[in-house]
Amino acid sequence: MAWESLVSALIGLTVAWTAVHRLPDRFRNHRLTLATGPAAALVGGGLTSWIVGPTPPLFPLAAALLVSTALLSLLVNPHHLTLRQARRS
Repeated sequence: MAWESLVSALIGLTVAWTAVHRLPDRFRNHRLTLATGPAAALVGGGLTSWIVGPTPPLFPLAAALLVSTALLSLLVNPHHLTLRQARRS
């Protein structure tokens, strides 16, 4: 269980780090992004382990990836061009 938590946190940190470095203009608050990734992955993996019970570690780790990605998508700031185009229509 402890290693699942560690791997979940590493998955979340990897997702957050990749998001910050690939899309730096979309994630303006880098500290918040780098903190949200591991926290969301820990919650997702832990909640899945608690709900599903003793299963292969694939399920909690996949849930950690999905929850981390989903919560990081809420932090994305749209480009200003996209907002201008949306206002025109």
